[in-house]
Order: sequence, then structure tokens, then C-alpha cells
Amino acid sequence: MAAVLGCRVRHRVLPMSRAVSPGFASIVSVLIQKRNTHHVVIPAGKGGRSSFSGIVATVFGASGFLGRYVVNRLGRIGSQVVIPYRCDPYDVNHLRPMGDLGQLTFLEWDPRDKDSTRRAVGCSNVVINLVGREWETHNFRFDDVHVKIPQDIAHASKEAGVEKLIHVSHLNADIKSISKLLRTKAVGEMAVREEFPDSIIIKPSEIFGREDKFLNYFSQMRWFGRAIPLISMGKKTVKQPVYVVDVAKAIVSAIKDPDSSGKTYVTVGPHRYLLHDLVEYVYAVMHRPFISYPLPRPLYHLAAKLFELNPFDKWTSRDKVDRLHITDMKYTDLPGLEDLGIIPTPIEQKAIEVLRRHRRYRWYSADVEHAKPATPVNY
Repeated sequence: MAAVLGCRVRHRVLPMSRAVSPGFASIVSVLIQKRNTHHVVIPAGKGGRSSFSGIVATVFGASGFLGRYVVNRLGRIGSQVVIPYRCDPYDVNHLRPMGDLGQLTFLEWDPRDKDSTRRAVGCSNVVINLVGREWETHNFRFDDVHVKIPQDIAHASKEAGVEKLIHVSHLNADIKSISKLLRTKAVGEMAVREEFPDSIIIKPSEIFGREDKFLNYFSQMRWFGRAIPLISMGKKTVKQPVYVVDVAKAIVSAIKDPDSSGKTYVTVGPHRYLLHDLVEYVYAVMHRPFISYPLPRPLYHLAAKLFELNPFDKWTSRDKVDRLHITDMKYTDLPGLEDLGIIPTPIEQKAIEVLRRHRRYRWYSADVEHAKPATPVNY
């Protein structure tokens, strides 16, 4: 297990015979001297799955949407990845082929047990926190998921001597936000920085991809009628969605960048859109009729409260309604994807990957060029 996790390994110095020459003895003593770093941590090879990148990363929240892309990016460059999980083991089986044989280690993890967290980060030189939740439960409130758990991870990482800690927050995280999720995200950022001052904060906007809850969310609204409810018709909300692969690339690039420690990166798409125009484009790609109507926030909250009664996966909530109708912030003074050598992917290029399965059968193979793209805005 020590070899898999990249822990420190020490070798015993063997006794030398008196007949051995001093020169040969010095060479052998150098070869079998005590090692402070395991050989796997030293980069080796030409790159790829069967190489050693020198990264031993613990990825919390790897079973989530963004997690699978981060693990895949780490695995394809030859990194060792420790994946703590608290779900059923079958729920993380899809991650196993993402690394070379023996490069992925799965550990049962209890987020309320600090020893469990210490054990997960004890042999890593990089820790990535992707833990998040879109709704509260009786066992885990937003404060637990977005503040207490990241704080414990940061504290354990500091104790273990981790070189880099990457914490994924949200672009609109604000202590004064109307969304409780975004308020706790802002508090979580401060808690992580307090425990680990050199931590790297990633602030993505709404992330889209095959398994997202952004494009899929609006496309599934068609099941509740032909008209799509939006607060103020969606014409007072501006969004700048980012592609999930770009966020995963940014995390890996931040690990490799020697000057990234202590920085906050804003990961957003190349264009800003009115929410109304963006949803209209989603339905144009699906070749389905789009009719929007204004719905007051109190009535929208009342409808969302019915979905909150679902004891399982909640399709929407009052907090999600508020969060989706908040204009994405601009941070002109913070580095972004370009500073990490990544060109942001426009939503028009990848939306078809998400929305093709929502089309009617007669439009399934239609080209995406048939849909008029949304018009970017400058505010």
C-alpha cells in the first residue's frame, strides 16, 4: 500500500565486507541510502498513463460531475490518485479505468472523522477538494459541506505537509448573496485560506457538460409544459457558462504551475449571454418550441418547494432558482483560464454533446448549424 500511495520509504544500509574496496563501498552506500521520497513521486517516462508525473493527488468529491473529469486528466498523465468516497463502492467504479493499473486507490471516508481525512491526505503531495452539494439534507447542511469539511481538509493537508491544496468554490460566492449555497461557499473560501494560506481557489461559473445540471436542467423543463418560466423573462440575468473539460484542465495546470500557490483563478467561458437568449438557444439546438413567460420569484419559490419534498435527488429547489437567476460576477483583476494556457470553449461548440439526446427522433442527426446561436452581450 505504501508503494501505491507514494509514501516515504526507507531502506536499511547493509553491512559491508572489509574486503570490499572503499570506492565500491561508497557507490553501494549511495544506492541504498535512506530515501526521503518514494521513487514513484519522482517524474519519469515520456508522459501518458504508464509514466509517472510526480503527482500523488487526493481528490475529495471525485464521484461527482466535475470529479470524473479531474481524475481522468490526472490519470492520463500518469498520476497516482487517492479517491476517498462515502457512497456505495459501485458508484465510483466508473473511475477505475481512468488510471493505469494500481495508480488509483479507493478509500472509504467519513467526512466527520478527522482521522479518516488525515489518512486520506497523509501520502499525497496534492489535495483537491471538489466536495459540494446543491441541496441540504438532515445529515449535511450547507455549512457542513461547504465550510466545515473544506476546513478540516485544509487543516489535515497543512499538518501532512501537502505541497498544493486546490479548493473549488463558485464564481458568485458572496457573503451577501441571496443564495445560502453561495454564502456558505464564500465562508468556505475564507476558512480554507485561514487554515492553508497558500491554497489555490478555483471559482468556476455555471459548468456545462454531458452530466451537468445546467443545460440538462433547462432542457428537462419541457416535461412541465411548452412554456419555460423565468424570473423577469431571464432578461435581467447574464450568464457566462464554462465547459467542464476546461475547468478540469485548469485544475491540472494549476498543479503544474510553480507560481500558482496562493492565487485565485476565475474559470469562465469566452462569452456572456442573457439567460433568456441562452435558454432559447438550448431549445433551438433541441429543435423544440420555446416560449418563455415571466414568473414572480415568490411563485417560483412556491413551485420549487414542492420539489424539495422529494426525499431523493431533488430536481430543483428555492436556492437553485435564486442561484440560476444571479448575474455572473466579473473579476478583471484575477487570473483566468488564459493565464493557465487554456483557451475557453464556447458553448456553441459543445452544447450538441449535451442536448442531442433531448431531441425528437426526426431531428436526432440534424447539424447544430441549423440552430441560431445566442448573441453575446457586453455587460
